[in-house]
Amino acid sequence: MRHVIKGLTVGALALLALAGCAKDERFYTVPQVASGALASQRIGFASVEVLEVSLPDYAGRQQIAVRQADGSVMAEGGELWADLPARGMSLELARMLARISGAQVASEPWPFADRAQARLDVRVEQMLAEGDGTFVLSGQYFVAPDSAAAGRSGLFDIVVPVAGEGPAAIAGARAQAVAALAAQIAREGLR
Repeated sequence: MRHVIKGLTVGALALLALAGCAKDERFYTVPQVASGALASQRIGFASVEVLEVSLPDYAGRQQIAVRQADGSVMAEGGELWADLPARGMSLELARMLARISGAQVASEPWPFADRAQARLDVRVEQMLAEGDGTFVLSGQYFVAPDSAAAGRSGLFDIVVPVAGEGPAAIAGARAQAVAALAAQIAREGLR
């Protein structure tokens, strides 16, 4: 009985310690880009499945990464993305591609009975706020049609300004960068 009470006390203390840490955490959502900022673009597919975006380790973590003056990448422990970055970016990209193209676009797993006409695989090399006040998103994308048609790929190097300081400004810049990526993929990869 004594061990059970002692175990409960240790467990309760651990929960209180975790709850104390949680008070210092701030979660930042990525704002939606205004509809007028996304130009319509016809694409060559009626439906597209967006695979989970592949991110480098530092960008895949929930902490918001910023490059320092010495070239290192640092993340503040208490400033976090409100969603896991790979999941969140996959959903953002699917939503923006649907708005741009009018096509049926969804992130994996494909939620419909029929198969998507194409699959989009995005592999990010860099995704972070730079010390010079810009946000960088670079990497490569691949489009695999669900037919005998040839697949396509392309590189992207997107740099957008961070309007302001702090995590909320970085989140806004990320939204603009993903919107630019969606527009490029619609224009070049899904045509």
